Amino acid sequence: MRLSKDFFYTIKENITDEDSNSGKLLVKSGMIKKISNGIYAKMPLGQKTIQNVENIVRKYMNEAGANELKMPSLLPMEIYEMAGRKDAFGSSMFKLNDRYNREYALGPTHEELFAITSMNKVKSYRDLPFTIYQIGNKYRDEMRPRLGLIRVREFTMKDAYSFDKDQAGLDASY
Repeated sequence: MRLSKDFFYTIKENITDEDSNSGKLLVKSGMIKKISNGIYAKMPLGQKTIQNVENIVRKYMNEAGANELKMPSLLPMEIYEMAGRKDAFGSSMFKLNDRYNREYALGPTHEELFAITSMNKVKSYRDLPFTIYQIGNKYRDEMRPRLGLIRVREFTMKDAYSFDKDQAGLDASY
């Protein structure tokens, strides 16, 4: 990789709008660009690093027999209401309404969707065990976004869920 030909830069000046040393180093090294509190653009070198980490995680998940899927980021609020977690998330959930005034959220978690999706597969104990996972963006309206990439409003997360017929199978999957 020739950095002279790539979109790459470093910053020599002191970064004053970052709370953490790690955040300052990531900005100064050209890995990320701060857009607002808790919101960052991943620059080409940072994006390449993230892709490499995702590929390592993906390799081991696949070797363990898990199947990757991709859940949507925009979720109907009914999913969280059915699960009784709309109030539990409260103001940490980004909410919006569509043109028909239906309520949606940017997914802070996808546990409910994994459970709903798995119900279509499981008709008998013979359909178990299986593990599904995703590597995707999550959104949380952090009260005080800080500490570089630790407390942010948009982040990438790998979440995996195993579905087993009994506790012994669950322990083995875990």
